[in-house]
Amino acid sequence: MPRQDETQQPIRIRCAWAQGDPLMRDYHDREWGVPEFDSRALWEMLMLEGFQAGLAWITVLRKREEFRAAFKQFDPDRVARFGEQDIARLLGNPGIIRSRAKIEATISGARIFLEMQQSGAGFSQWAWGLAGGKPIQNTGPLPATTPLSESISKELKRRGFKFVGPAIVYAWMQACGMVNDHTEDCFRRKECARLASR
Repeated sequence: MPRQDETQQPIRIRCAWAQGDPLMRDYHDREWGVPEFDSRALWEMLMLEGFQAGLAWITVLRKREEFRAAFKQFDPDRVARFGEQDIARLLGNPGIIRSRAKIEATISGARIFLEMQQSGAGFSQWAWGLAGGKPIQNTGPLPATTPLSESISKELKRRGFKFVGPAIVYAWMQACGMVNDHTEDCFRRKECARLASR
């Protein structure tokens, strides 16, 4: 009787969107749905989700390290000081998505982030406060938007953020673990739920 290969890993069931590309699989297994409470990291992800508008997330994921280098590791203090020379530099960078509107939205987003911080409204506390303070454990079909993402979108727009429509906001909420949208059979669902209960 043939012996089972001892190096063979158990089969892991993942969300359908993460089963093809190795980069998407790694992102799914390590990051997507993990509750993120760091203000800077939350802002970075919101800006990247904005760059994704009209494109596939894999496009942003493949360019993420270039984005981080181009936007100074998404340090809001540094990005807020970007001017026309920086915009020209970014528009000439083939490693990122070269959209003037999205680049300008990121720079203005950094300035809004700092204004919020200076007024005592930390971005993480503010965002999680709107989301109810703890991750939502979603069940059933995955929506593109929810009443909550529509509400957060309105608040972000009111503050001056751009590329923050309800669908982008919901994708951001999923990515940052404000909502656990791993499917019921996905191995990461219970892991993210455990992280949410800490």
